[in-house]
Amino acid sequence: MLRITDVVKNLIIINVIVFFGTSFLPLELQDWFKLYSPLSEHFQPVQIVTSMFSHADLMHLFFNMIVLYFFGPPLEALWGAKRFLFFYFIAGFGAWALHLGVNYIEYLYAIKDMTPEMLELLTQKGASAIERGKNYVDPVLGSLNWSLYQTINTPVLGASGATSGVMVGFALNYPDQKMGLFFIPVQIAAKHLIFGLLALDFIGGFTGFSLLGRSNIAHFAHIGGAVFGFLLILYWRKFGSRL
Repeated sequence: MLRITDVVKNLIIINVIVFFGTSFLPLELQDWFKLYSPLSEHFQPVQIVTSMFSHADLMHLFFNMIVLYFFGPPLEALWGAKRFLFFYFIAGFGAWALHLGVNYIEYLYAIKDMTPEMLELLTQKGASAIERGKNYVDPVLGSLNWSLYQTINTPVLGASGATSGVMVGFALNYPDQKMGLFFIPVQIAAKHLIFGLLALDFIGGFTGFSLLGRSNIAHFAHIGGAVFGFLLILYWRKFGSRL
């Protein structure tokens, strides 16, 4: 084990400060620390960055910071501070890119049977009705309105995409390092453990399955962070890095 490195330490500090600090903000300002779909009226470009440092609850924060604490320092020591920080953000942005891409596909699926008039009605009046605690009495229209609202206005937040990239970086650079999980009594090579966890994320993205029993996990964000981290390392290995 390496001592905690500077970038990792500062990232953990920022995440903790944002988690506790945002709890004192008005609700409308808290939205600035969640990433909404660009189709939502709640979307702000700054959310692409701020949402990477915000978390839904203490357990969400704990797991992401534990991953960063254990897997981050060896990579920062190997690559240097600038290169590690660049990698961290690319993985985080890649996570949001895949999540928003999948979200847009879900949006297209949700509206495929709607007429232009119905879509205009739901996007202009339906969302505001739900935010006032109301919905359409007609069961079909009410169901479509709720589905569309959930697709467009359900935000995501957290460092999970970036930390998924960090895990992949560790697995590629230290593939045979023996590791274990809290609930697994045997040690497993990093390459098997980490890619096994990502395989579960892939399954969860299509089925909703989660080891934590939570249904609100953005599995495709995790996969996006892992994929972009993987591709960046392949690029560095082939072309090098100027960082």
